[in-house]
Amino acid sequence: LYHFIGKDIINFHTLFWPAMLEGAGFRKPTAVNVHGYLTVNGQKMSKSRGTFIKARTYLDHLNPEYLRYYYASKLGRGVDDLDLNLEDFIQKVNSDLVGKVVNIASRCAGFVHKGNGGVMVDANPEPELWAAFQAAAPSIAEAYEARDFARAMREIMALADRANAWIADKAPWALNKVEGKQAEVQEICALGINLFRQLVIFLKPVLPNLAAAAEQFLNVEPLTWNDHATLLANHQLNAFTPLMTRIEPAKIEAMIEASKEDLASSEAAAAPAGNGELTKQPIAAEINFDAFAAVDLRIALIEKAEFVEGADKLLRLTLDIGDAKRNVFSGIKSAYPDPSKLEGRLTLYVANLAPRKMKFGVSEGMVLAAGPGGSEIYLLSPDNGAKPGQRVM
Repeated sequence: LYHFIGKDIINFHTLFWPAMLEGAGFRKPTAVNVHGYLTVNGQKMSKSRGTFIKARTYLDHLNPEYLRYYYASKLGRGVDDLDLNLEDFIQKVNSDLVGKVVNIASRCAGFVHKGNGGVMVDANPEPELWAAFQAAAPSIAEAYEARDFARAMREIMALADRANAWIADKAPWALNKVEGKQAEVQEICALGINLFRQLVIFLKPVLPNLAAAAEQFLNVEPLTWNDHATLLANHQLNAFTPLMTRIEPAKIEAMIEASKEDLASSEAAAAPAGNGELTKQPIAAEINFDAFAAVDLRIALIEKAEFVEGADKLLRLTLDIGDAKRNVFSGIKSAYPDPSKLEGRLTLYVANLAPRKMKFGVSEGMVLAAGPGGSEIYLLSPDNGAKPGQRVM
């Protein structure tokens, strides 16, 4: 199975890989699994806004498990775009992982340590809740196998909600103050920690680091999926330490600012001494004055600008050069997606360039533009007062 980010890549893999593998004597892929594009706050990643975030910058500020969980909670089986909404990211991690999953262990561990020396009693005071966790395991496993991670996370968090609601209803912190209720407190907290263990088993494919920390606290060997069928009983726990902390908005802000700084420093490092544009495109070989004088540059008025059917880069320009009209095909389409905005503009035109026959028609000369290409093309214009047909001196 192959998993790739971005839907465009599927074209290559579905069209060429099967033939290449088959020709080399290998079997074709079972499936090519893709999902959509990643956006940040609903928009394409932006360096200027600080949302073009490098992995290193993220790791300098935040736990990678946060991002693993957030992505898993959004990834279904379809080829839908995935949006990293930073406010939703904070809320979801803090609510689900810290407020629901880790909260169960932190609520119960103290009572077990203080009331029974850290030993979980052999008890199951709520068999129906335990059975619900057992019954959910096949569906969660099927969601993982189907790569419907969002469904798996929803079902796991629904179990976490049920566990928290049950513990809140039993309120061991209140019972512990009532004479003769301490044994019941130990039973409630033992089941609570077992339910936490179940959630960790279900989440381990997505959160291996959280699972490792939980295994140390639980004092168990690395958990496997089949361990969900058993209860820990008469079991010694290790001391509880915070397994995951909340995301503070300041951490996100610092990460965004660091991303902007990364951009500024990388641009500064990449900028050559002197004029960077000359370094990218050095000045051409020297010519004499006669060679330059042979080029007849004129002012031209763009009367009409339109797309060329079947051409990816060309616009058709109808030019007024004073006493005549000229038809020019110019490769500036990427910079001017609305060609009508060029109409009425003056530009510089090479009038004595030999006509060039193209499949779309004959191009009679050339208009002048600057820039490296792509969307960075800038059509040259004369100063105010210039008239169509005037020669450029």
